[in-house]
Amino acid sequence: MARRIITADPAFGRRLRELRTLRGLSLRDFAEAGISKSYVSELENGKKRATPEIAVALDRILCCDGALAALVQVSETGSNGRAAVDSATDDEQDAVELARRVAASDVGEETVRRLEWAVDDLATRYSVTPPTELLPRVRRHLAYVADLLDAPVRKTLAEHRRLLVVGAWLSLLGATLHIDLNERTPAGARLLTAASLARHAEDDEIHAWCYETRAWDALTAGNYRQALDLSRTAQQIAPAGSSALIQATAQEGRAWARLGQTEETTDALHRVERMVSSLARPDRPEHHYRYDPDKSVAYTATTLAWIGDPAAEGYAREVIDRLRAAEDAGGWPRRVAAARVDLALALVAAGKHDEAAASALAAILSGRIVPSNHWRAAEVLEAVEARSLPESRDLRSAFEAMRRDAALPTHPATP
Repeated sequence: MARRIITADPAFGRRLRELRTLRGLSLRDFAEAGISKSYVSELENGKKRATPEIAVALDRILCCDGALAALVQVSETGSNGRAAVDSATDDEQDAVELARRVAASDVGEETVRRLEWAVDDLATRYSVTPPTELLPRVRRHLAYVADLLDAPVRKTLAEHRRLLVVGAWLSLLGATLHIDLNERTPAGARLLTAASLARHAEDDEIHAWCYETRAWDALTAGNYRQALDLSRTAQQIAPAGSSALIQATAQEGRAWARLGQTEETTDALHRVERMVSSLARPDRPEHHYRYDPDKSVAYTATTLAWIGDPAAEGYAREVIDRLRAAEDAGGWPRRVAAARVDLALALVAAGKHDEAAASALAAILSGRIVPSNHWRAAEVLEAVEARSLPESRDLRSAFEAMRRDAALPTHPATP
C-alpha cells in the first residue's frame, strides 16, 4: 500500500522565524489567523515538522510566494519502498493542466506584482543555483499561478494577462531547468505550455524564447539542422532589439559551428556583435532572460572553439578573467565552469592537450556542469584520451563520477 512521506528542510523553522520577524508579526497574529501560537513556536524551534498544508497556510499569512511550501516535499512509496510517483510525469501533467486553465479572466495588484518579482528573482538565481534546487521553487509558483487562473475570484483583464505572462515565464524557466537535467519529456510539455500562454498574452518576446530554448535543446541532442531552423524561427518572432533576438542569433551561430560552416558562423557572430555594441548593461546582468553584453564574449568563445578557430582561446581566457572575481564572491559559477570547458576545447584545437585536460578537470570538479553539457566535457576527454596522455586517467575518473552523480535521483516527487 502506498505511503505518504513528508520531508521538511531543516531550515524550515529558521526561515519561518526570519519571515515572521521581517513582516513584524507576533505569534498572536498567527493565532488570530487560525494557527495556534504554541504550534508556530514549535515549528520555529524544530520540535514540530511542517506539513505541506500548514506550509501553504503560513505562506499565505506571510505573503512570501511559496518560500515555505518549497521547503516541504511529499512523495509516495509503494510496498517495495520505491517512489510511486514519477516527478517527470507530474511535471508533464502539471504543464497540460496549466494550459487547460488559460480560458478563464478577473486578483489584486499586490499579488500580481509579487509574482512578477518572483519570476525575476528565479531567473536571476538560475546562474548560481543548481537546477535540482531551483526546479521545486518554480513548480510551486506555477501551481499557485494555476490556482489563481482557475479561482473564482475577480480579476481585471490586465491582471489576467499579467498572470498569463507570469505563467509563461515560469513554464519557460521550468523547461530550461528540465533541459539542464536531460529531462526532455517534461521540458517539451513545459515549452508547449509556455508558448500557449505567450500566444494568449500576445507576448512575442516569450514566444521567441520558447523557440530559442528548443534550439538549444536540439543543439545539445546533436540535431544541428533542427537547432538552426528553430533559432531562425525565434529571430522571426522576436521583437527588434530584444534579448530573445540576440540570443537566438547567437544560437544560430552555434548551430552553424557544429555544422562546420565557418562563413555562416562568422556572419552570425558579427550580427550579434552589432546588436550588442549599443546595448546597455542591464541592472541585473545575471538575469537569464536579459542579455548581458558580457555574455557575447562567452558565446563567441564557445562558437569559435566549435569551429576550431585559434582565437577561441583568447576569448575563453577573457571570460574566465572577467568572472574570476565574481566567482570568488559566489557569482556566475556555471558560466565560469562553461568558460573552462570552452577553454579546454580551444586548447585541444591548438594542440595543447595537457592544458586542455587541466581546464576541463577544473570545470568538472567545480560541480557546476549540468547534465545537458556533459557532452561538451566528453569531447575534451575523447581528444585527451586519443593522445594517451597521463592526465587522461584523472579526467576520466572525474568525468565518470560526474555522470554517476547526475544519474542519482535529483528531486522528490511533488503532489
